[in-house]
Amino acid sequence: MVKCGPFIVAAGTSTRSQVEIQRQARHAIWPNSARFSGSGPSLPAQLTADCCRQSTRFSGASCSISPMASSTPSKMQYVRLGNSGLKVSRIILGCMSYGTPEWQAWVLPEEEGLKHIKAAYDAGINTFDTANVYSNGLSEVVLGKAIKQFNLPRDEIVVMTKASSTIFLLYFVVGREPNVAFLNPADNPDNAGYCNQHGLSRKHIFDSVKHSLKRLQLDYIDVLQCHRFDKETPIEETMQALHDVVKAGYVRYIGMSSCWAYQFSAMQNYAIQNNLTPFISMQNHYSLVYREEEREMFPTLKHFKVGSIPWSPLGRGLLTRPISEQSKRGAVDRHGFATRTTKMIKSYANDASTSIVNRVEELSKKKGARVTAPIVGSTSLENLRELIAAVNIELTEEEMKYLEEPYQPRNIIGHS
Repeated sequence: MVKCGPFIVAAGTSTRSQVEIQRQARHAIWPNSARFSGSGPSLPAQLTADCCRQSTRFSGASCSISPMASSTPSKMQYVRLGNSGLKVSRIILGCMSYGTPEWQAWVLPEEEGLKHIKAAYDAGINTFDTANVYSNGLSEVVLGKAIKQFNLPRDEIVVMTKASSTIFLLYFVVGREPNVAFLNPADNPDNAGYCNQHGLSRKHIFDSVKHSLKRLQLDYIDVLQCHRFDKETPIEETMQALHDVVKAGYVRYIGMSSCWAYQFSAMQNYAIQNNLTPFISMQNHYSLVYREEEREMFPTLKHFKVGSIPWSPLGRGLLTRPISEQSKRGAVDRHGFATRTTKMIKSYANDASTSIVNRVEELSKKKGARVTAPIVGSTSLENLRELIAAVNIELTEEEMKYLEEPYQPRNIIGHS
């Protein structure tokens, strides 16, 4: 039986049921990691499945529900996030795709976003991940409206959001207009009126939290995450500010997103040595076609007992459809997103990835998982429910090895 942990479903992205199989395989790749949550030791130190099986990723709760083809309803499971006492659902709903299509064409409008959040909650998902920059704050607005409109119990749900930073060498800011996505490297944010609206300075962290709480219509954020490492702000300033927003009652826990292992170690060690609030989670780049985090980051997270909750677990959609097809997002991404998506897909593209995708499709058919259309329009909720059923699928050790075997190392992508 495969031990698996929580993961983020980025609703709105193109998905197919093969994904369920692939996800469970990914979870098995590092049984110790708290993939979108998890407890205790997490993440294996080597790429091999054998090494991973020795770890207890995620506090050890295992997926024991029937395959997707079964009519048996899914029963969500909950695990502790990292070494904290906070429990999150094994699937965390990513809310990047809820907001306004003016930001990116693949983003669902408010009405559809509300339906997705309600469907996720009804299926047992209690954890929702967003960021201040998604749809320039409207993603947080939609999530906040869903919480109010559907009376989601605040003491039960977990709300995760992020403070913006520089991502993929682009300035990721909360734009004043709906269609602002990125400020390009050539654009000086100081001259555009955004000089203090990105990064991890004390000012931006406090301002970001204040604005996020207003958009979410909440009194506190459960997990505040740093979107990326800020090379310009001293670690001492960042960690003290994060500690202070926790002590002020605005935030309950803090987490980090993609960075180098040495950067994460420096931040975490500073917090520990100075009796400040440490990170409980890392939202890093990880999937069957991108496993470079197993080299340095996962052992680092295991050392600190920090839960891993990867982004892009579907390889930008590569693992969700035949290798020759393109997702809607890949076809309509604009501004910096288009360059980023193209770069990521190209980094995945090789014979090994093709073999992995083919094996995922093969196993999905074997498990009785249906292949459906990308999440668009009226099919969105159906596919969301299908993804939620992922916790029901079990893979044998042989099947895990079969999916992991073709992988070949590749260049690092996603840290900056």
